[in-house]
Amino acid sequence: MRRLAAAPGNTKAVGKDEFVKIRKRDLERLTTETMQIKDFLPKILNGEFLESFYQLEVAEAALEKKEQENEQLRLDCDHFKAKLQTAQADCQKEREEKLASRLELNEARQQLLQQAEYCTEMGAAVCTLLWSVSSNEESVKFILGGSKAEKFFNIVGQTIESFVKSLDGSIKEQQNLDSDENQFVLALAGIVTNVAAVASGREFLVNSSQILLETLLQLLAEMKAGLCTKLKVLILMCLYNVSINLKGLQYISESPGFIPLLSWLLEDPDAEVCLHVLRLIQSVILEPEVFSRVATQIHESLSEQRILELSSSRNPDLRNIASELLEDMKMLHM
Repeated sequence: MRRLAAAPGNTKAVGKDEFVKIRKRDLERLTTETMQIKDFLPKILNGEFLESFYQLEVAEAALEKKEQENEQLRLDCDHFKAKLQTAQADCQKEREEKLASRLELNEARQQLLQQAEYCTEMGAAVCTLLWSVSSNEESVKFILGGSKAEKFFNIVGQTIESFVKSLDGSIKEQQNLDSDENQFVLALAGIVTNVAAVASGREFLVNSSQILLETLLQLLAEMKAGLCTKLKVLILMCLYNVSINLKGLQYISESPGFIPLLSWLLEDPDAEVCLHVLRLIQSVILEPEVFSRVATQIHESLSEQRILELSSSRNPDLRNIASELLEDMKMLHM
C-alpha cells in the first residue's frame, strides 16, 4: 500500500480515504486499552445490567406514555372545566328564572285567592238573594223555565259535595257560620229545598236532576253526627219535599242503604235533624206501595226505642212528630 506523508496534526483527503499519522506508542496503548475493554466489557454488561437497561427503556416508554395521558387528561380537564363553567352559568340563569317564576306564581296565587274570595262573596250574596226569591212559586217556575236550569242544579250538587269533602272532621259546625263559603253552600241547599217545595220543582228534580238527589243522599252519609247541622236540615227538608211526589219518594227510597241512613241520622244530637228525619220516615211508611217494599228494612234497622226517647223531647215539634210516628207504626203492626 502506498503511504502518503502529512505534517503532524494535519489531515489531507486523497480520494475517499483519510489517513492520520500517530505515534507507534500511542497506537500500542490504544490497542492495549481496546483489548482490556473487550476483556472487561462482558463482565460489566452482564444479564442483570442488560435487564436493568431494558427496564429503564420500558420505564422511559411508560413515562412518556403517562406524560401523554397526563397531557390528554389536562386537555380533558380544561374541556370539562369549560363545560362546568358553562353549566354553572346556565344553572345560575335557571335559578334566577326559577326565582322570578316563583315570585310570579306567588303573585298569581295571591290574585287567584283574592278572586276566589271575591267570587265566593259574590256567590254567597247572589245565592242568598236567589234563596229568598225561590220561596215564591212563580219565581221557581221562572227559574226552571230557563235553559240553564239543569246545568245550574248539576253545579249545585258539585259545589255542595266539594264543600263537604273539604271539611275537617275536627271542626265544629259553630265555627265559620258566618263565612261566605258556608253561607254560599247553605244558600244553594236552600234554593234546592225551595224548588222541591213546589210541585213543578219536584217533577224537575226527579226527572232531570237525579244525580243531585243521589249526591245529597251520599253527603248525608258522609257528614258526621253533630256537624254541619244546618246543611243536614236543609238537605233533609229537600228530600222530604221530594218525597211528597210519589215518583220522588220511590226514587229516594230505592237508594242503597236509605233506611239504615235514616236510622243512623236519627242518632244525631241535634233536635232539628232528628225532626226532619222523622218526617221523612213518616212519609215513607204512610205510602203503602213504598212501605211494602222497605218494611223489612224498617223493622230491622229502625230503633223504636230511639223514637220513644224522642217522643219525650223538650222540643214540642220533635215530641209531636215522634208520637205521631209511634202511632203510625202501631197501626201498621196491627
